[in-house]
Formats: sequence, C-alpha cells, structure tokens
Amino acid sequence: MLVSNGRPGLTPVADALNQLLESVSPIVDVEMVSLANALGRVLAKNQISLVDVPPADNSAMDGYAVCIADFDNPGSNILSSDSNDVVTLPISQRIPAGCAPMDLESKSVARIFTGAEVPQGADAIVMQESAQVIKGGVIEGRVSFSAKPMLGEHIRPKGQDIRKDSVVVAKGKKLRAQDLGLLASVGIATIPVFRRLKIAILSTGDELIDPGHGLEKGQIFNSNRYTLTGLVKGKGFELVDLGVVGDTAEETELALTEGSQKADCIVSCGGVSVGEEDYVKSAVEKLGSLRLWKLAIKPGKPLAFGDVKGVPFLGLPGNPAAVFVTYCIIARPYLLKLQGSNQWHPMKLKVKAGFAIKKPGTRQEYLRAKMEVDELGETRVVIYPNQSSGVLASAAWGDGFAILPIGGTVEQGAMIDFIAYDSVLN
Repeated sequence: MLVSNGRPGLTPVADALNQLLESVSPIVDVEMVSLANALGRVLAKNQISLVDVPPADNSAMDGYAVCIADFDNPGSNILSSDSNDVVTLPISQRIPAGCAPMDLESKSVARIFTGAEVPQGADAIVMQESAQVIKGGVIEGRVSFSAKPMLGEHIRPKGQDIRKDSVVVAKGKKLRAQDLGLLASVGIATIPVFRRLKIAILSTGDELIDPGHGLEKGQIFNSNRYTLTGLVKGKGFELVDLGVVGDTAEETELALTEGSQKADCIVSCGGVSVGEEDYVKSAVEKLGSLRLWKLAIKPGKPLAFGDVKGVPFLGLPGNPAAVFVTYCIIARPYLLKLQGSNQWHPMKLKVKAGFAIKKPGTRQEYLRAKMEVDELGETRVVIYPNQSSGVLASAAWGDGFAILPIGGTVEQGAMIDFIAYDSVLN
C-alpha cells in the first residue's frame, strides 16, 4: 500500500477522533439498577467480590474424596491391599452438591458429586470411572482403587475463579450477559450505572418525507432518520427525536436550541456543507461554536463538530451511506466515551482482499464490504460494486468496513484492515 498526506485542509480521521475524544466530559449522574435491568448499561463504579468463588474447595468430578496418605499405609483392618496393589476403603459419607460435608473419617472415602464441597481431611478426588465399588454406592459399601491419585487431583480450590475483595467488573464496562452472570456469582444484586445518555437527532431538508406517505415530485423518503434512530437506540442511548427541520435559518436555530435543552448531545444529518440551503453550520456558529469541519474521510467529508449553547454537537453529512459510516467511525466512539464507557475503540482485523483498487485516493476510505469464503476455503473480503455515498444498499449488503488509507492502493490478495459491523453496532 502507498500512503500520502491527502488533500490539504481536511482533518485526518485519527486527528479528528483524538480531538473529539479529548474534549469529552463524561456524564456523572448515577442510578442504581437491579442486575435484571442492567444489560447494556455502563458501570459507574468498580464492583468488588463479596465472596470467594468457589466459596470452598469443591469436586470437579463425580467420584470419591480421599486422603492420599491412606494409599501409603494399607496395614489397617479397614484397609486392604492385594498382590496387584489394589487399595480398598469403606465409604463413610455421601456428599451431594449443596450439602455441608462432615470431616472425612480416617482411612475412609466419601462419595462425592460434581460441585460438592470437599470434606476436611480429603486432598484428592478419584473420578468414579477409576474406582470399583465392591458393595454398591451406599455408605456401607467399599471402593477399590488401583492407582494412587495426585495431591489436589480433580479439586477446584477455594477462590480459584474469583478472590474475595477483588475487582470483578471495572468501572466503564458496558455490561453484557456474562458480566451480569459474573456479578450474580459473587452475590451482587444491584449496581450503580451511569444514567442513559440523551441524544437528540434531527434531519434537515424540505425534500424529506417519512415512509408511509406518497411522494410528490422532488421529494424523497427520509432514510437517515431511521438509520440514526436504530444506531442511537442500538447503543442503549435515550432518543430525543426532533424530526425533520425545514431549510430555513429560523427552523434550524429553533431545532438546535430545543436539542440543547433536552439532550446531552445533538446529532444532525444534512445541512453542514457549503450550499445556499445548508443552514446547520451557520446556525451552530451563531448559537455556540464550530471546532471541526471537513474530514479526510470517504464517504462523509462535510462532518462538523462543536457545541450549541454548551451542548456537544455532531453534524453528519446528508448522504445515507455517509451517515452510516461517519456515525460508526466518528460519532460512536465520542458518544460512548460521553456515556462513561471505556470501550470505544473498534476491533480491527487483518483480512485478505478479494478486490483490487489501483487509483490512490485523497481521503481515508471506509468501503462497505463483506467477508466470504472462496472456492479454496479461504476467507476474503469483497466490496460492494457501487461505493457512492448515496447508496445505502451498500451498508445493508455488507458486514463491515474495509479500510483504505489516504493514498492507498490494494492488490488482490493483499492483507488489509477490516472492521466488522459487530464491533461497532453491538
């Protein structure tokens, strides 16, 4: 790949992200929720284990709890050894999971089941497949063993998984199902989380109409509103939908002011370019400030960042595919950090290109792409044939972004960076 400095006057993607992330003042409001209602929320404080997990040594197998010293002293009247070095011991107790055991009697074994607490005096578990029951599995029975177990064999020691007073889930973690299970396993029932971030969204354009209505000449259906709605709700943010704003300075200023009063951040789409009917940029500059405009990203060059009456503002382009790309790459990490999350960097994979691009570009490009398996069984990435910023079908068809850096070219079979949608949407 070739790399150049790109087009003058455009902020590189990495620089823009750094600028946005460094400006974030995360929300601090905290609320207590039950584990049942915590999925997808961001943890506001380190969670400390109340117990050891497991709380005591327990058996990893169905079998017999033994003291290995008994295998070295077969001279007792309750212990016998034949010429084949078979050791036989009586069963003194039965220990199912959930029952408190008695101390192991000297020169005896305990019938024990997976997950059950190991009795005091036992230091190994012999799995049932390696033992032979002489008189059935009742307490009066006896069990023969042909081999001496190792110290600690098949015993899960106390605290092997989690130590009491250790951090089990750290502040800033967006909670997944397995995190909730982990918190439950250490006895935590309610947790502090940051309140949900409120995101106000608005679309600009007299030509926009919602689905379900007939189109008049010059009108188009408003796809951006629903793309943004899904992206915002998909991250667990609270949506404040300001609807469609007409192409006038007055309507634009009123909508932005309303957003600043109702939300923690305003996200618009359209109206941030330099056309005579683009009022968002000038309205933001009038009501607040504009700190970033025009990125070296494709699609999505006319992207704005600033504030409206002190409330952060992100102005995305108006083209549907550009809205999707710039939200995922630029807006998403900013909003996650604003929410209090410490997990905003998407995971990049190295994948084999199933396409070629010969002409270097002046902006970093996020090609809508899909992973597939070729006829040789190898995984490769192919791209949608039409990468225009207005073609939303490319985003719906793909399952990730193939990244082409500024000035980059791609040869068939070359290794390139790929961000899966799962890394930025789930």
